[in-house]
Amino acid sequence: MNESLKSRKVDKLPEKLSLQGRILFLATDPQTISRQLDGEDLEYTPDLQLRDNISTDEITPAYICYYFDQTLGEFPYLGLKAGEEFPLTRGRVKDGGFVCSVSGKRRGKGSSREQSPYAELCAGIKLVIGESIERIYRENCQNLGILTSTDFSLIDRLRSGEELSLSEFTAGEGEITRGIIEYGGLFAYNVARMQGGVTVPQPQTRERPLTLAEKILARHWVTDLAENKIGIDVVKPGDEGFVRTDIRFSHEYVTPMSAIFWRDLVGADEKVVDPESIFFFRDHLTFLADTMTEERKKQGLLDVALQLKAKQEEFAEEQSIKLYGELPRLANGMVNGSEAICHSKILEDHALPGHLIIGSDSHTPHAGAIGAIAFGVGTTAIFNSWLTKDVRIQTPPTVLIKVNGECSPNITAKDFMLQILKQPYVRDGHAIGKIVEYAGDAVQALSVDERATMTNMAAEVGAFTGVVKPDEKVVEYLVAERGMSADDARALTDGLYSDPDAEYEHVIEIDASELKPMIALPGDPGNGLFIEDLGEQVKIDIAYAGSCTGGKKADMDMYAAVFRDAVKQGKKIPEHVQCFIQFGSQDVRKYCVEQGHLEVFEQVGVNIIEPSCGACINAGPGVSYETETVTVSAINRNFPGRSGPGQLYLASPYTTAASAVAGYICGWGPQVDAD
Repeated sequence: MNESLKSRKVDKLPEKLSLQGRILFLATDPQTISRQLDGEDLEYTPDLQLRDNISTDEITPAYICYYFDQTLGEFPYLGLKAGEEFPLTRGRVKDGGFVCSVSGKRRGKGSSREQSPYAELCAGIKLVIGESIERIYRENCQNLGILTSTDFSLIDRLRSGEELSLSEFTAGEGEITRGIIEYGGLFAYNVARMQGGVTVPQPQTRERPLTLAEKILARHWVTDLAENKIGIDVVKPGDEGFVRTDIRFSHEYVTPMSAIFWRDLVGADEKVVDPESIFFFRDHLTFLADTMTEERKKQGLLDVALQLKAKQEEFAEEQSIKLYGELPRLANGMVNGSEAICHSKILEDHALPGHLIIGSDSHTPHAGAIGAIAFGVGTTAIFNSWLTKDVRIQTPPTVLIKVNGECSPNITAKDFMLQILKQPYVRDGHAIGKIVEYAGDAVQALSVDERATMTNMAAEVGAFTGVVKPDEKVVEYLVAERGMSADDARALTDGLYSDPDAEYEHVIEIDASELKPMIALPGDPGNGLFIEDLGEQVKIDIAYAGSCTGGKKADMDMYAAVFRDAVKQGKKIPEHVQCFIQFGSQDVRKYCVEQGHLEVFEQVGVNIIEPSCGACINAGPGVSYETETVTVSAINRNFPGRSGPGQLYLASPYTTAASAVAGYICGWGPQVDAD
């Protein structure tokens, strides 16, 4: 243990809290927000319409996350859309003296970026109230020391100047979460834990049938950090503790802030624990210099963003951590992409069945495709894991989603997900924070790459993670991708299945035979409908095929199938459509060369882009610049502003490619007219 931490004094917060400041209601009406920014204090009444589904993309748009220090306090809610307006501008929240922020359902959905609550904290927000609060966002708040609540009665009490009891925010929480709140954040709690001032309670769960996820969590349960004791026999939903990680990874949006926390709180000369199991990625902002608007460059944002790259490279070298970086620039000075998107590379080269993986991104569940438990965490959790190699968890209940039946060959995992996302149980937020186990013969028929689309998009469900039971297809994948022997690969899957009598909180059943090619209307991935029900032809300007969700080998096969048909018919992508294909990794690019896909893509007029998150986070080719621009995309989410100000429709790889050729949104394949 670090010597400086042994003697460091850590104290709990006082039992009575006095939060002095104003209350900001994030309303659906822009004028209501503007009046508050101008000094008016509103009374809360049932008639006040609060914004639901506020994503972290809206709290801190991607370009705001170039900042990784207290400057973030100037920027909370700059992407918040009220009506057709964006009423919050730089410095208004901080200058307004707000101490509490109030919203409706599903606050903090989407990306796991901890810059969002950190921006709120630095702007003076100490309490967040919402009808429901997303797991990662809520955990990030707790880790940073922001109080969270779903109790709207606190509003009047806060306004009257009444002191609030700390116990009101810890009531109903497990002992660990309660301790983190009481210590004002995760780091102080972990210091107390390492000093022996905190004893982590162990589950007293009796023997019971376990789900796949519960088995993996039990195997990784930390029973004694100091003695390095790992593993228990059984867990149940609600059991709280720490679990040992097999892999920890972060990208340039998160690593620098974590590195600053490490420097300031642990010590610049101290080494992280087990650097061989840590990976860094330069995958989010690779193309930023070539795509950022001149206006933002004049604001100095490019210089700020490049500091992220430099800081990550510096820390990786200091700590001997593997960094998947960007490739050398081309001879003409243009960016040449990255080695890989983090999710793609973790699945391709590192994740194994039964692993427990944490990453600094909400789409970390991607690796669940081979039977790993992988989940996104925030900056503070990543930073603390460098110190302890574990991460806190409260075992979530599991929801079973079964997709059975034989579907048409043109129906993909993306269509499965768009159908799942429109289910009332999911759309109304009941799956938030839960483990989603995908099962059924239609799921088992999918390739590992296609399963990764489903586990990846557990983030859009709002789930803790998504997982699929590892089977012979996983064994074949490990043999083909890793060069493992079949016996060794099969041994990793031993016992990794849900017991017959395992308990599920809810079961959703989907009949794959009833599915048709789907689309999600702009604004939310849950806005799914069959393409044939669009009602009118939707002309497109951009077709974007790529990202972690749509940039795998199986996705490339689908794009190529559509474009080969187009070549046979003498068709190309029309001039009014820009079509982009972006690989998930250099391995995927190599595969496309070997399969002849690259030649086909070029024949039809596709713009080829090297690996990076790019347009998916509004930071690469394929973004929109005008509100009238219509994009069809194979990415995972289409929240407002996600890929620019335009109208973004989510679709499968088949539909994205077919729409690119047709010039309007359409499906492809059997019984679908793509002409």
